[in-house]
Amino acid sequence: MSANDYLLTQEYFRKMSQESGFQIETQQFAEYLQNIDELKYIRQEFHYPKNKTLHGVDLNIINGEDECIYLCGNSLGLCPKSLRSIIDEEITKWQECGVQGHHYGKRPWEHIDAFVIDQTAALVGAKPIEVVSMDSLTTNLHLLMVPFYRPTLSRHKILFEEGCFPSDRALIESQICFHGYDPKTSMLQAAPREGEYLLRTEDILQLIHEQGDSIALILFSGVQYKTGQYFDLKAITEAGHHKGCKVGFDLAHAVGNVELKLHDWNVDFAAWCTYKYLNAGPGSIGGLFIHERYAYEKDLKRFSGWWGVEFKERFHMDNNNLPLIPGARGFTLSNPCVLAVVSLFSSLEIFHKVGIEKIIKKQRLLTGYLEYLIKYKFGSDINNSSNHSGIFISIITPENLTSRGSQLSLAFSCNGTEIFSELQRRGVVCDFRQPNVMRVAPAPLYNSFVDVHKFVSILTEVVMLLKK
Repeated sequence: MSANDYLLTQEYFRKMSQESGFQIETQQFAEYLQNIDELKYIRQEFHYPKNKTLHGVDLNIINGEDECIYLCGNSLGLCPKSLRSIIDEEITKWQECGVQGHHYGKRPWEHIDAFVIDQTAALVGAKPIEVVSMDSLTTNLHLLMVPFYRPTLSRHKILFEEGCFPSDRALIESQICFHGYDPKTSMLQAAPREGEYLLRTEDILQLIHEQGDSIALILFSGVQYKTGQYFDLKAITEAGHHKGCKVGFDLAHAVGNVELKLHDWNVDFAAWCTYKYLNAGPGSIGGLFIHERYAYEKDLKRFSGWWGVEFKERFHMDNNNLPLIPGARGFTLSNPCVLAVVSLFSSLEIFHKVGIEKIIKKQRLLTGYLEYLIKYKFGSDINNSSNHSGIFISIITPENLTSRGSQLSLAFSCNGTEIFSELQRRGVVCDFRQPNVMRVAPAPLYNSFVDVHKFVSILTEVVMLLKK
């Protein structure tokens, strides 16, 4: 199925409804979609939490042995079942071999970062020379600002989206101050139009066109954390380069979630974490991308460390000016945590087996189904809704499937905090962002159409209960 927009997805559901004989809004239809899902078996490769193991769940109203409704992969992905054995292999090697584990075994530690390069490159649309797994997201962004934020008196601004994740704002402000400029005049924010949640691409491009001569760096999110909007990275990069700006992206909510072609789009740099859609574990290792055109630029400004030196020279210990590894690996400062890298390796093996194309196809169907049910149950269109609660829920994430990933952000016509609390009591795991947005993220690797239907059913139950 070619699911390029919302209408095509709804047409698919209507077709499946006719084939199955079930109405789209019924549980039987959700079960039918689940049965024909070619990725349904992948859920078995993850530890899926049960209600009884969660905090805040009221076991007087739900069965503790049932699986919860986990829709929070945008914050922390679930644990792959293969992870424990892979980590145990490395711990056993440490126990049995000590320091020799650096040189021997299935994954010698001296080359541990190389074991995740090819699959990482495939996920972000890069060449292997352009990516490396190292450090953490914000640390990597700071390191990337060394070569790519070089402010001058006439070109010192950093353009970013209003409402970006707080760590990005802190990063931007601190970098501007470090270079001796004033954030009040050097921070340039692209904001939605009044009364709107989303940034229009044409407004971003117009801002770049108007102020590009004073912009040193454009640093946007790939997917906006609160609204779930997937920005047009290709168009932003082209516009920025046309005005002489460097262009980079924070891909925390994008990697493993949306289609990325960083090399083809000529993005200068990007960085990401791996604990959301990549399921590598809480606080796991970060990653970064630097375009191949900088790989052999000897005068590129950077902070360096010994792990970025060519392997054959690394252990000479003669303190000579040693050659750095070309490309992204030359930015590595220290040897990475082995357990963090193999945690990422465990998840990447699943991505490699499934393929990002199939993941995105299912993602669009999952979010399309969630969108249909929310509009059906809580929409304001009396012709296409069965809303009897008097409470309206609007979806502030783009309707266009190519402009979003796995996350739909819901805004309530009432105070949503009480609704969120009651959902938690009933074993629903999602998250809430002030002032009144609930983020719901059905991850295609381990979530099902039945999960989506159960979520909307519980949400309906809660809304009707609180209305009384």
